[in-house]
Amino acid sequence: MFLLCNTTLSQQVADSAYSPEITNPAYTRGKGPLIYIDEGHYNFHTKDGRYLPFARVLEKDGYRTEGYKGSFDAKRLKKAGILVISNALNEANTQNWYLPNPSAFTPAEIETVRKWVNDGGSLFLIADHMPMAGAAADLASAFGFTFYNGFALDTSNTGPAFFRREDKLLCDNRITNGRNGNEKVNTAVTFTGQAFSIPEKASSILTFNKKYTIFMPDTAWVFNSSTRTMSASGLSQGAFMNYGQGKVVIFGEAAMFTAQLAGPGRSPAGMNSPFAAENYKLLLNIIHWLDE
Repeated sequence: MFLLCNTTLSQQVADSAYSPEITNPAYTRGKGPLIYIDEGHYNFHTKDGRYLPFARVLEKDGYRTEGYKGSFDAKRLKKAGILVISNALNEANTQNWYLPNPSAFTPAEIETVRKWVNDGGSLFLIADHMPMAGAAADLASAFGFTFYNGFALDTSNTGPAFFRREDKLLCDNRITNGRNGNEKVNTAVTFTGQAFSIPEKASSILTFNKKYTIFMPDTAWVFNSSTRTMSASGLSQGAFMNYGQGKVVIFGEAAMFTAQLAGPGRSPAGMNSPFAAENYKLLLNIIHWLDE
């Protein structure tokens, strides 16, 4: 599994042809608020890299996107309404996906982002399985979320995780319902990530059931008899809340919000997967709520 998954990761490329139809864009193209996509923390996903489809979907909805390079600065953050951070890493883990997994952000940066949100900013934090979960744990903790630096896996079935409204794993709320019936999401699909606990004032979007277990290995994708485990039942893989005058959305899986071609066969993985047709709607619903 270790060799297979690392080979697949190295062969992930953005599906530049992915372009879902958006019949009711939030803004005239290029006239919407600015959304920063973090590129200053050794991010596995960047605006012009693996998150190119993410950026293009938002731009089709009228938003402007820009890569954010360097450390987080209060003055620069004020220029944007939404900050997206996807799969940030500490420099120590850019090539080595094993413990320890130190924070991708300095304490000063974390306080800068926390205060920016408290004063009215909107944060969309996405942190995948180990080591990305560990790298973002301190930032998530500043808002009351607890990341488990591992892999949330369905022990009864391999492959993507399906969160369906009918199973109550996809929760009924403002984000999953969208602004109207056409934006309602009934199924969201994720592609192996982490699980986290949420503060009391937060609302879950995706919730694990008892089939899911968190595996916390010393090295990413290496599981053996000594690997620590815990139940993921009741934990979240996506949640949102108001924080001060601002808003926070946190997700524990990143591929679900982009469109990639993976492996030697260039198989679709993410929003372009035929069984994940509603993922792009969930992405837009999240951005619309952060923009309210």
